[in-house]
Amino acid sequence: MPKSVRDITSMKNSKKITVITAYDYTTAQLCDRAGVEILLVGDSGGMVMLGYENTIPVTMEQMCFFTEAVSRGRKDAMVVADMPFMSYQASKSQAIENAGRLIKSGADAVKLEGGIEIKETVRSIVDIGIPVMGHIGFQPQTTTLQEGYKVQAKTKDAALALIQNARALEEAGAFSIVLEMVTKEVSKIITESISIPTIGIGSGPDCDGQVLVVHDVLGLFEKLKPKFAKRYLELAGDIVKAITSYKSDVVSGKFPLQEHSFSIDKTELERLRKEIA
Repeated sequence: MPKSVRDITSMKNSKKITVITAYDYTTAQLCDRAGVEILLVGDSGGMVMLGYENTIPVTMEQMCFFTEAVSRGRKDAMVVADMPFMSYQASKSQAIENAGRLIKSGADAVKLEGGIEIKETVRSIVDIGIPVMGHIGFQPQTTTLQEGYKVQAKTKDAALALIQNARALEEAGAFSIVLEMVTKEVSKIITESISIPTIGIGSGPDCDGQVLVVHDVLGLFEKLKPKFAKRYLELAGDIVKAITSYKSDVVSGKFPLQEHSFSIDKTELERLRKEIA
């Protein structure tokens, strides 16, 4: 059975939670086999899979498509799907409807960006039985519009506001909160001051869990290389090398060879030749 909300919340203060993004069936299978607790279908798929400059253009249809693929590939992990920009901001009814679409597409929970300003929206989704993961600190959907890519909670006032946002999401019923690009000291304070798990991305080691984009982990996405993303492999170069070798083999006639081909029965071939003649 896939991990439940209870499984995830019970890990706070006992075991670190591992979250990784996935956008397709094959990658989801591999990440699930590796034992991660949560597969996050991030709207970052718009950048690494679709080539957008940021996450803002991502649509509900695209998120449902990604979520369906990931949910078919998982066995044990929880699937959490991002609600894309303007899929929940206009009204509670809009948010509930779109959250439901992601659940019907195979997600176990949804993730929304924002704090106090979306508290009642989060509550309305939770109240109908859909688990919600919060997301504060750097918010890719909107922070870039005002500030660009900047570390959050670098002043006392900014830190206090972030703490208040975390508490508001907890009160609204969120089962966990992503902290993105938050100073490590403030991340630690937030983690210790709320009862639900925090999932860090560029927010230091004291969060209850960590999340990374799978394309960063594998070294597949070269356009953007965040400081906080540890690259465990550099597959982009290896893939280019492999495809270059394939091209060379095709041009030189080294591929395909006999072992890559199929043959018709000799008798049938002779009959075919006579028929053609």
